[in-house]
Amino acid sequence: MKHGLLEFIKRGLFAGGFGPVAYAIITGILGACQEVEAVTVGELVLGVLTSYLLAFVAGGITFVYQLDRLPTFWAALIHGLVLYVDYLAIYLTNGWLKDGYEPILVFSACFVAGYLVVWAIIYLCTRRETKNLNRALSDQ
Repeated sequence: MKHGLLEFIKRGLFAGGFGPVAYAIITGILGACQEVEAVTVGELVLGVLTSYLLAFVAGGITFVYQLDRLPTFWAALIHGLVLYVDYLAIYLTNGWLKDGYEPILVFSACFVAGYLVVWAIIYLCTRRETKNLNRALSDQ
């Protein structure tokens, strides 16, 4: 357990810095498109800190795939649930997602669909690579 916590922190610290960078880029694009005219100091501080937290958790939770005793299905389920709660909490805290059942349902559907698409792509690429490696080994 101690190793898992240390791995979570190490991965989170590495990934965390990308959150504020992404926040700055998105805010800059929205400003250039005149979708956002001004951001208050409070909004800026909240956005930077919460985007760091979002990226920290998203990066840190990837350690579940390194746990030998945890089957891939359960690792993916834990990973997906942690990401879902992380994103939903940060989006609601920052007002990036309106309160209410409908916006949360739409967000949830988009999140699940996106998560499944990403995993389908990973699965198909891994399967193709495994097939190529097996073919190369059998040719030797």
